[in-house]
Amino acid sequence: MPVSAAVTSIGLVVMWSSGFIGAELGTREAAADTLLMWRFLVAAAVLGGAWALFRRRRLGPRALAEQAAIGALSQGGYLGGIVWAVGLGVPSGTAALIAALQPLAAGALAGRLLGETVSPRQWAGLAIGLGGVALVVQGDLSAGPTTAPTWAYGLPFAAMAALLAASFLERRARAPLAPVDAIPLHCLVSAVLFTGVALAGGHAAPPAGGGFWAAVVWTVLLSTVGGYGFYWLSLRRNGVTGTSALIYLTPPTTLVWAYAMFGDAPGWTALAGMAVCVIGVTAATVRRRSDRSVQLAEDPVRDRAVSRVPAE
Repeated sequence: MPVSAAVTSIGLVVMWSSGFIGAELGTREAAADTLLMWRFLVAAAVLGGAWALFRRRRLGPRALAEQAAIGALSQGGYLGGIVWAVGLGVPSGTAALIAALQPLAAGALAGRLLGETVSPRQWAGLAIGLGGVALVVQGDLSAGPTTAPTWAYGLPFAAMAALLAASFLERRARAPLAPVDAIPLHCLVSAVLFTGVALAGGHAAPPAGGGFWAAVVWTVLLSTVGGYGFYWLSLRRNGVTGTSALIYLTPPTTLVWAYAMFGDAPGWTALAGMAVCVIGVTAATVRRRSDRSVQLAEDPVRDRAVSRVPAE
C-alpha cells in the first residue's frame, strides 16, 4: 500500500531529527568517526542482508554508479561535514542554521535544473521558515566565540551542498531505484568511506560499553532506515522544494527530542521559532488544488522519474 503524503512528511521530520539525538548519544561514548563507521557497517549488513534475502534483483551498472554517487553525497558528505564541523568547535546551532539554507538553495535551483515550479507563496514560506530556524538556534549563535578554525565554518556549507546535490542527482537519475534498493547501497558506500576515515584516525575500535551499541541501534533503525527512507520517499512525493522545506522543521523537532530524552527544556525564543517554522513550512508545502494541477502539467522530469520507480 502506498504511503500517504502526510505520513511521509511527518515521518521525514521525526526520523530525520532523531539523527541529532543519536549523534549525541553515540558521541558521549566514542569519537564521531567511530560512531559513523559502526553505524553504517551495521546498517549495510542488516539492510544488505535483507535485500539479498527478500528483494534480490539484478542492478545495472548505471544504477549502481548513480546510487553510489548519491549515497556518498547524501550520507558521507552530509553527515561527515556536519559532524566534523561540530567536532572542530563550530556550535551545533550554527551548523544547523547553515544546513537549513538548503531549502532556499533548492528553491532557487529547482526551476532551472528540474522544471519544478516555485510559486511566490513557496518562496515566502521558505523565507519564513529560515527565520524560524534562526530563532530556534539563536541561543547557540549568541553563545560567544569558539575555538573552531575559520575554515571549519565552511564544512556545514559543504554538507548542505552535498545533500542538495544528492537530491538533484536522484531526481535526474537515468536508472532510478526504489528506496528499498537504493538505501542498502548508500549504506555500503558510507560504510567504506567512514571505515577508511576511522582507520586513518586510529578510532576504529568500538568501546565496550552497552551505551555505544544502543546509540548504533538508534541511528541505524531511526536515522538511517527511517530518516533516509522517508527522505527519498518524500523526494518522489513532494519534489525537491517541498522536501527541503520540511527540513526546516527538524531543528525545532530536535528540541522536542532533546527535552524528552535529556530534559533540555527549550526557551521562549525556541518555542517562537517552532511556531514560525510551522507557518513557513505550511506556506511552502500546502498547495491549492489548482497549484498541484499546474505542477503536474509543468514537471515532465518528475513524471518520468516516478514512472520508472516500481510500486512498493
